[in-house]
Amino acid sequence: MVSTHPTGVQHSGSQYLPQRHDTSANPSPNQELLPLTARVHHHDLLEIGGCDVTTLVEQFGSPLYILDEETLRSACQQYRDAFKQYYKGESQVLYASKAWNCLAVCAIAASEGLGIDVVSGGELYTALQAGVSPNKIYLHGNNKSREELILAIESDVTIVADNWYELRTLVEIAQPAQPIRIMLRLTPGIECHTHEYIRTGHLDSKFGFDPNDLDEVFAFVSQQPILHCVGVHAHIGSQIFERQPHQDLAAVMVQWLRDARKYGLNITELNVGGGLGVKYIESDDPPSIEEWVKAICEVIQAACAAENLPLPKLLSEPGRSLIATACVTAYTIGSSKVIPEIRTYVAIDGGMSDNPRPITYQSVYRAVVANKMSSPLTQTVTIAGKHCESGDILIKNALLPKTEPGDILVVMGTGAYNYSMASNYNRLPRPAAVVVANGEANLILQRETYEDLIRQDRLPERLKK
Repeated sequence: MVSTHPTGVQHSGSQYLPQRHDTSANPSPNQELLPLTARVHHHDLLEIGGCDVTTLVEQFGSPLYILDEETLRSACQQYRDAFKQYYKGESQVLYASKAWNCLAVCAIAASEGLGIDVVSGGELYTALQAGVSPNKIYLHGNNKSREELILAIESDVTIVADNWYELRTLVEIAQPAQPIRIMLRLTPGIECHTHEYIRTGHLDSKFGFDPNDLDEVFAFVSQQPILHCVGVHAHIGSQIFERQPHQDLAAVMVQWLRDARKYGLNITELNVGGGLGVKYIESDDPPSIEEWVKAICEVIQAACAAENLPLPKLLSEPGRSLIATACVTAYTIGSSKVIPEIRTYVAIDGGMSDNPRPITYQSVYRAVVANKMSSPLTQTVTIAGKHCESGDILIKNALLPKTEPGDILVVMGTGAYNYSMASNYNRLPRPAAVVVANGEANLILQRETYEDLIRQDRLPERLKK
């Protein structure tokens, strides 16, 4: 949330457009601020996917999530193709759909050959309804309900077992004639430099079996014929720029493969998680998708060779780095407040209900004014949401051109954990979302109405007047 732009000459919103120095290059979406198709057309208006953003707001309203199909597909293809290029064994990329799970996003990822990582019955149901093949769906979660486990078993998806309670529950509810395909999630004890709330690989984590229980877990699973254990899984966090933690993780996981063999477990899959970071502000410098994949593949292959082990099927589950940059959120600017010598507030028609990351994680973003892309950045303002919370601040110290009510503010990099974490706080309806491609915009999420807000409400007879 708290973010000051770097000092020096600031030009205009156009400076955030993807830089195409080499027309033959295939830019890594996670290293850009705006979607790959972002352009400024001759009327000085921001265009994404061949669609004028201001026209999209006129047609679909605001706030509005705008998903660029080309950017999402490019990220999917780069992950898929990099694994094929650098890994000598079989591989499978899974989209970590908690970043943004809806029918259209799941369908796009699946059409590019990706599987789907889900973490609830609702996400599983959505992936299935989107037409994703069950053999490419993996169910995660540290406290799956019996109902969720039964749905997963009946749907014939892979369950990533997280703890002893879950393992024993699976044995209890299993049907004799239907072996359950599982992976084991283990905590690798690897630290990485990211926000405390999104580090999942260190030992003090709610996720996964403790590595000290490794032998006991393998022994238990080996004695349960109904549990068909195909692999091991670990994840060390998200929004990571460092390469070394993922390389360390890969080496540790190959040792787990070796240890599993002592118990007669033929582990054939290894899931290294995801976590590659994206560029939210100018100073962010994440590795490219290809660089990240290449490093993982090299260390897995070297570790397997050292242990004289066959190459497992290598899985990874990127989420943020697939979807974040592909989406922007468009808002309409309303009121403003000038506090002399202190701050200028500019308010928008959304905020923490459609993007809770700033108030939750102190996340930082950049913004442009879609109808003033070439105007000089002359104002330093605080972009405030419309909710009844003083902390509902989207960006502090944002550099913008002079704004007026009715201008369209576009916040970049909002594809990950914006819609998926959206709420109806203050009873605001959740925004609509469109996917844009080749000048065409299609609604993928309908804007909620006031009627939707009370659809599940029930008023007891004794309270009616």
